[in-house]
Amino acid sequence: MKKVTAFLIISFLFVLSVLLTTSTWAQTPLTGEEILRRVDANIGSDNKIATAEMIIHGRRGSRAIKSKSWVSGEEKSYTEYLAPAREEGTKMLKLEDQLWTYIPSTDRTIKIAGHMLRQSVMGSDLSYEDMMEDPELLNLYEANIIGEEIYLDRPCWILELTAKVEDISYHSRKIWVDKERYVSLKEERFARSGKLLKIFEVKEVRQFQNRWVPTRMVFKDALKNGMGTEYKIETIEFNADIPEALFTKASLR
Repeated sequence: MKKVTAFLIISFLFVLSVLLTTSTWAQTPLTGEEILRRVDANIGSDNKIATAEMIIHGRRGSRAIKSKSWVSGEEKSYTEYLAPAREEGTKMLKLEDQLWTYIPSTDRTIKIAGHMLRQSVMGSDLSYEDMMEDPELLNLYEANIIGEEIYLDRPCWILELTAKVEDISYHSRKIWVDKERYVSLKEERFARSGKLLKIFEVKEVRQFQNRWVPTRMVFKDALKNGMGTEYKIETIEFNADIPEALFTKASLR
């Protein structure tokens, strides 16, 4: 009888130990780095093709520009503007840290470099630097959790990102990450001085190929007056088949 009792006690203690250990693992909080890694993984892909509409709200009214983009990893992208007629045929090619644009009205290919990278893309609130940026934030920033908040009816972590590389457009960022879908729903982007430069807000999120994707966003240049630039993703295909020849300067013409 004593042996049976001893066996039951030992068994109980073993099960209790397993349960407590499992509970501890389940409740281990995520670090800022792990959250950011999951944000990158959700949107990252070897190749993707997307069609989008950019609505630029200016002082004299709004105008819409449609485009199609092919992206290969982090270093190659090709964009062709489809509408309106005045922008149709304009193309943009990114190869690593270099950027070219082709303008059909002048039949010229121009390399965008130096101070030109800080200029607006087609009068929008996005700069060429924004277009050139590495999509994987973990490559660029250290991440720390600084709070939690409900944003757009979604529980979010608030992360503070600090640059870990020197040559970067935004020295720090504050981002609101959806706790369930690992999507950044809002961003504030700052200069090294702490001055707010850009605001990014997600208005709609949809699921494509088991990934949560922001499909309607507003970018606002905090240094300008205006309503900002709205960006809508209409279609997106992950791990798409893209011919390598597309990512050459010859394809611009």
